[in-house]
Amino acid sequence: MIVGHYDKPAGYGTRRPAGSPSWLLMWTQAGAGLVAQGGASAEVGAGDLVVLGPGVAQRYRVAPGAARWRFWWVHFQPRPSWAAWLGPYAKGGGCHLVPGVPEGLHERIDLAFGRALRDAHWVPPAVPAAGRDPATPAVVVGGPARELVLGAVEEALVLATAAARPAGTRQPGEGDERVRRVLAIIAAEPGAPHSVASLARAVALSPSRLAHLFTAETGRTPMQAVRQARIRHAAGLLEVTDLDVGQVAAASGFVSPFHFSRAFKREYGLPPRDYRARLRPDPARRGRQAG
Repeated sequence: MIVGHYDKPAGYGTRRPAGSPSWLLMWTQAGAGLVAQGGASAEVGAGDLVVLGPGVAQRYRVAPGAARWRFWWVHFQPRPSWAAWLGPYAKGGGCHLVPGVPEGLHERIDLAFGRALRDAHWVPPAVPAAGRDPATPAVVVGGPARELVLGAVEEALVLATAAARPAGTRQPGEGDERVRRVLAIIAAEPGAPHSVASLARAVALSPSRLAHLFTAETGRTPMQAVRQARIRHAAGLLEVTDLDVGQVAAASGFVSPFHFSRAFKREYGLPPRDYRARLRPDPARRGRQAG
């Protein structure tokens, strides 16, 4: 992992014909940049976040006509759970654009990246270094420092993707109040035995009317939204509890561990056990490897 901050004048640019071996995130604070990867391209400005996957030709530069481009950047390997947050913002070729993050969140995201830079070299039990020059990139030393930096990047990523607006979707607060109410019901209790009929009753609509309204406003059916909420809930349980896969499936509203494992793999790209193993390696196994 490498964390850095650039404030570049017109004429700056980078081109990688073979792509980057790591993922790259860029958060624009001011000015404008032009980013292209895998046939997708976008001009980014203040409040836009770009995430580029590895191994695909990429180039980025100060946008034509712009005097500067000020942005935070991080080279990293993502946690598996980040795929669900980035998915709605995919533009193709490994390029993800999270546009128009609300201005009220900019300072908090800036602080998260500043904290990542500060913590990049932290070795316990010393106090994390303060006042690092943001113009000097920091290579993360690993161990606790890596987890702190990943946590800060995750905070920025979750804030941006949860608050921004994928192309073709509505902002929170727009659209039908009954659809917003259904989304709130699903989010509050994803493991409940939801059905289109039960959700429709909760907002005094017929199932067919709810299905039409919900799909028109969110681009998903009600049960697709329920399934995604259940999978995210399950991912959280896998990360922070010792429940076995069957217990996680039941707590998240899935009728069987087999069905849960298939749905989880479709969303995250790997089965639940492998997902947990990547995040929480077995201490006994580590000890055997070290010996």
